Amino acid sequence: MRAAAHLKEKRPSMPIIRITQTPGKTAEQKRELVREMTETFVRITGSKPESVWVTIEEVPVDSWAIAGVTLADRSAATKG
Repeated sequence: MRAAAHLKEKRPSMPIIRITQTPGKTAEQKRELVREMTETFVRITGSKPESVWVTIEEVPVDSWAIAGVTLADRSAATKG
């Protein structure tokens, strides 16, 4: 049992921060976002920046829904 606990302590941490958003942000906005997310995580947890992974997943508005209504439909409803 002690050996397993020892291995657990030595295992490197590789946190993954996942951001899910609709498309439309510029490459520069995404660069700033991942930089800020990484810096904040490092500052708060004491992790090394090299260990922090950040991913951005962009979901089209016709594939994202709230309360059974897509964001595309919600946007169209508010415009017209």
